Amino acid sequence: MEEETIPLVFTLGIYVGLPALILFVGWFVGHVSETRHERSLSAREEELKGIEATDMRDPPGFAGSDGPCALVSGEAVVASDAFKSWVFRLKNIVGGESRTFTRLFERARREALLRMKERARELGCDAVCNVRFDCADIGGNAVGAGKKRGSNMAVALVSGTAWRRSGV
Repeated sequence: MEEETIPLVFTLGIYVGLPALILFVGWFVGHVSETRHERSLSAREEELKGIEATDMRDPPGFAGSDGPCALVSGEAVVASDAFKSWVFRLKNIVGGESRTFTRLFERARREALLRMKERARELGCDAVCNVRFDCADIGGNAVGAGKKRGSNMAVALVSGTAWRRSGV
């Protein structure tokens, strides 16, 4: 009886324990990476809060400006970790909103906006107007039927016209 128990415990450890360990490691590494990116975004947003971004044609309060400076843009591709992609596929079975994907796209949009503001700052500008966002999913759900799925990735593109106040 005891001789059969050891192989059974070993087999369960291999078939249940090892996949559970891999999923846990995937979750942990992804969580640490996402938390680090969130902190970086928050710090950079605080640093760039003086550069206004608006979808209006002309930035408000810029009556005495030198006019448009240049077209600026920012792009970001943010990939989902393996654990969250696995959970997303399970969530697809029952449907509903995927908060994982929502956060992924939010991070991509924030990153792209910050890159655009950084480019405006490099040009010596104070604001960006006519801001336009475009987002897409590449890899995960973007592939056609019958094709192998890749990692879920959110792409965000943002563009606008940089402005500079007079005398700045």
